[in-house]
Amino acid sequence: MRIAGAALNQIPIDWENNLRNIQTAIEQAKSAGVQLLCLPELCLTGYACEDLFLSDWMPEAALAHLQAVRPWTQGICVVVGLPVRLPGRTYNTAAVLRDGQVLGFAAKQFLANDGVHYETRFFAPWVAGETSTVSWEGETWPLGDLIFEHQGVRFGFEICEDAWRADNVRPACRLMGRVDLIVNPSASHFAMSKTDVRYQLVMKASRTFDCTYLYANLLGNEAGRIIFDGEILVARNGHLLKRNQLLSFKEVDLEWVDVDFTAKPEPAAEIVPLPAPDEYKELNQAMSLALFDYLRKARSKGFVLSLSGGADSCFCAVGVAEMVRLGVEELGLDEFKRRSGCFPAASETVVQQAGAGGSAAQVVEAPTTESDLSTNQQLVRQLLTCAYQGTVNSSDDTFNSAKDLADSIGARFFNWEIDEEVSGYVGKIQGALGRELTWQTDDLALQNIQARVRAPAIWLLANVQNCLLITTSNRSEASVGYCTMDGDTAGSISPIAGVDKDFVKKWLRWAETELGYAALRHVNALQPTAELRPLADKQTDERDLMPYTLLNRIERLAFYNRLSPKQVLATLDTEATGFDHEQLRAFVRRFYTLWSRNQWKRERYAPSFHLDDYNVDPRSWLRFPILSGGFGEELAAL
Repeated sequence: MRIAGAALNQIPIDWENNLRNIQTAIEQAKSAGVQLLCLPELCLTGYACEDLFLSDWMPEAALAHLQAVRPWTQGICVVVGLPVRLPGRTYNTAAVLRDGQVLGFAAKQFLANDGVHYETRFFAPWVAGETSTVSWEGETWPLGDLIFEHQGVRFGFEICEDAWRADNVRPACRLMGRVDLIVNPSASHFAMSKTDVRYQLVMKASRTFDCTYLYANLLGNEAGRIIFDGEILVARNGHLLKRNQLLSFKEVDLEWVDVDFTAKPEPAAEIVPLPAPDEYKELNQAMSLALFDYLRKARSKGFVLSLSGGADSCFCAVGVAEMVRLGVEELGLDEFKRRSGCFPAASETVVQQAGAGGSAAQVVEAPTTESDLSTNQQLVRQLLTCAYQGTVNSSDDTFNSAKDLADSIGARFFNWEIDEEVSGYVGKIQGALGRELTWQTDDLALQNIQARVRAPAIWLLANVQNCLLITTSNRSEASVGYCTMDGDTAGSISPIAGVDKDFVKKWLRWAETELGYAALRHVNALQPTAELRPLADKQTDERDLMPYTLLNRIERLAFYNRLSPKQVLATLDTEATGFDHEQLRAFVRRFYTLWSRNQWKRERYAPSFHLDDYNVDPRSWLRFPILSGGFGEELAAL
């Protein structure tokens, strides 16, 4: 039998988009001679419909839209994921359709309820061995723990999380010996290095349960935060039969393989491991796809970025350039432009303001024209507008870093100064309070006003152009609140808020050498700095906080490993950090203190992508109270 999986790039409750992709996948499968096709989990509605799954109307609408799929299944057996609601409870199901008929619904038995997943809020787990019925306009179909048959091949289901449970409780343990094929429609989120875990899971399941295992995952940035890599795997008795390239820009990625179910399978062998993952490359592909999907699904016309010349903003700028490069490379120029929906208008005249020391009134023509740019640079020019917003505390180093990078990737680049606006606000408050604001008495306030003054103009630029404003905070800054609310955190989307600062710095060095972004040499030679204090102070992020590698380690121990402050300190004492016990104790106290007082900031960050195996976004991984005791007793015990 020729079996296939198809990764689909869906959108929550976008029935037209989702049905179109389902129909395309079925048509491609038929053209390829596929006899059984697995589509991803909840692909009809989208996986991230959140509390809509609790309504009566949305699951009912899904069942109604499933009827549109029926005529497309003539001559093929197709698995389609959708929610089904019985009185008071919603179930995550996979419908099996063939020759225009619905054969029944398999229901998910184990629900994901950790990390980015909150499925137990929306769904009820199905009880193993039980069955019920689903009715729609006079027709009735079975629902529950079911086995199906197609052309003599018996198959049963594990739906995503079902496969991640222990071998003695997961559905496969009861299917063993009763089926030839286990089908797994999934919505398994992307995280760096995760694909190896998933690969091992599928390979071992096929060997342990003596079957062919077919796995198909969702694809793309479906709903804003979570990215799906579109992985398709087919394995038999521990042997890999098919695996696709991940994180495709395509809307439908179909992969098929022929399996002789009548032949005795090859003897089980040791599972061949995948090559060691390249996390820099993985992150690059995931970031690019996530930006592309966010851009087009938000119906925006591009991105605007306050390009400071520092590591985080440079990362975001290169991210847009890589979105263009990788998207055009896979889709082709015309399809990339069509899919993005951003290229109906002719090019505009571009102006650029003078250098770092120039007056805000000085405007000169851009030194390049469209004809001077490569095709990808021309696309970037229409998709990314950057502005350097300098003050007396800004350096030529960061200006040159910002300008050279923007020029090298083709982005539009503006430069203006904000000292006049800062002075205006400071003067107003000095007049109101009747005293001078000084660095000795008002350090944080004078830093914050500079960051906040940058927000209105860059927001205006984004609004005028109908673009998404990128904010550049990373995960390390989010953990300790090293940011200015309504300043450098202002924006529509925060792409790297799930990535720690040490990784950001390493990725930029990789991008300079491996991807050829030579202009990154500027930022890669600089110490990260907010440039909000006078230049003579030589402000750096790590002097304000602590070494980023140590900050990241404390963060991981505290919230990924879920250790207490005392346990974190004890662990650090056993590691080669380069710091003695008293220094480590001070850093641990500082981290927990800053963490506790800044949850309100994390609640207000722009949506961020989930890229690592954890993050600090309360909407997609880590919840913490805004008001708390701040680990007072625990820190005192140190």
